[in-house]
Amino acid sequence: MYKKFENYLLDLLKHPSKKKKVLLATLIAFIFAVALIPTKIVLAKMLPGKNNDTYTIYIDLPNGSSIEQTRQVSECVVGILQHEKEALDTEVFLGEGSPLDFAGLIKGSHFKNSENVAEVVVNLTKKHDRDEPSYMMVQRLRPVILKQCESMTPQTNIKFIEPPAGPPTMAAVVAEIYGNHAEGIRHLSERVKGVFQKTDGLVDIDIMQDEIYDKFEVRVNTDKISKSGLSVKQVNDILYLAFEGMGVAVKNSQKATEQIPIFITLTPEGKKFDSRDQSAIEMKLSSLKLMNQMGMMVPITEVVDIVTVKSNPMIMTKDLHQMTNVLAETDMVSQVYPLMAARNTILNTFTDEYEIHKTGLFNLELIDKKTKQVYELKWDGEMKVTLDTFVDLGGAFIAALVLIFLLMVVYYKSFALSGIVLLGSFLSIIGVIIGHWIMDIFTTDTFFLTATSLIGFIALIGISSRNSLLLIDFTKSLMLDKGMHKQEAIAYATATRAKPIFLTAAAIILASTLLASDAVFGGLGVSLIFGTIAAVIASLVVVPVLIDNSDLERHFNFRERKTVSIKEP
Repeated sequence: MYKKFENYLLDLLKHPSKKKKVLLATLIAFIFAVALIPTKIVLAKMLPGKNNDTYTIYIDLPNGSSIEQTRQVSECVVGILQHEKEALDTEVFLGEGSPLDFAGLIKGSHFKNSENVAEVVVNLTKKHDRDEPSYMMVQRLRPVILKQCESMTPQTNIKFIEPPAGPPTMAAVVAEIYGNHAEGIRHLSERVKGVFQKTDGLVDIDIMQDEIYDKFEVRVNTDKISKSGLSVKQVNDILYLAFEGMGVAVKNSQKATEQIPIFITLTPEGKKFDSRDQSAIEMKLSSLKLMNQMGMMVPITEVVDIVTVKSNPMIMTKDLHQMTNVLAETDMVSQVYPLMAARNTILNTFTDEYEIHKTGLFNLELIDKKTKQVYELKWDGEMKVTLDTFVDLGGAFIAALVLIFLLMVVYYKSFALSGIVLLGSFLSIIGVIIGHWIMDIFTTDTFFLTATSLIGFIALIGISSRNSLLLIDFTKSLMLDKGMHKQEAIAYATATRAKPIFLTAAAIILASTLLASDAVFGGLGVSLIFGTIAAVIASLVVVPVLIDNSDLERHFNFRERKTVSIKEP
């Protein structure tokens, strides 16, 4: 078999037209593989979805919503989840966030403390006992829950949060909007949110800012109080006692430290208002009466004023700059492509109000045409982590190639041979990208090119370089020690080293199959499998052609002797 392969290589090397065909085919394969990325046939992502044993559902009702309304929406969500056979149980936290976890630490869920919020923690069976991964379950349940539960209370926002497969981030896509004008930031944030809502692939869209809503203040009218024969303290005490509660006495005990305070307050039903308007408040307060100095009962509504005011939203800052965040998750797609689509939409549609200037790679500067206020839009979240990771891995890859090249130059004292080793290593990228394309065809969900995929590609550099070094060194030995002709030496060296190359490749491929099915490290396994196959083909076919095209005689100071057999001493 190896003799046939040797003869094939020798015939290939002796015909320049055949060598050109090999090089042309390699170039076409390389162009085809690289083109799969910009054409979105192979999609890139930081890390794919992780099959977790739990996920969380955040429920946010409009400000001012009662705990009962929050309970109703939560019960709607839980009711749907109870029909899932792979959901072991659910934990509902009304009016607060769930105990601090990995994701909640970044998303700030532990700061939630109001009647209009709730969290539902869903615990699933072990991933090995489930047919459906957790991220596929979330994708399937999201539209069902949103359709049935969000409509119960207008402006309800339900979000699905999964434990991250990599570093925790606020969201997959985060638009940070900076400026010095609060109203301008709020307006721009709403417009960005509208763009996100119309962008395919983005879900769970939200703005990290408080709503501005009408609220009612009960203000004591000192003039009316003095005329009614009451005191300001009386009015304040009765209002506080009714709605907040006040300690009025203690239950005696033998030990002073064990005295039990007694509080008086209205019943929970008594505190509820029939509607969200001023008349409902006036009706409730009219039932509270105080006795004045003349022994007459005076309704509270006679000595207070009910004033409608706007709420004061929380001001968010970062690095001492006022800002707000517009968040969005991705629905089984890479965050890169929806972000680019949203950014292009902003560039094309926001020109009616803003002058837009590009800053950096993706960031934008927007200047309001009317007020001349300057706003900055910076991208953060998983997108930034992805960009930073790919840049770091790209830098590591380039550094590895440069170091290999310099070492080869020192070893061979030849730029041509060093370039051959380098090119042979780089050609494994063909197998890496095409391998992800093939896996995407045969898998139900999208198989992304991830950070672990690039790690596998970097690891292949050393393997591919070793194969090329074996061929060059053995060819050198045959030419200098045996006096063989260049082409015969290349063919014999390649055929002889084919067996250890195949065995090494087989060991890598078999070991990597254990990783190929993993949600996080699947990209690493696929890169090693298909990249190794490409590296073997490049080492046994392309590299011999490149070696033959180089001037080995000059590099090795070779002077051809009589034709000899490899068996001669």
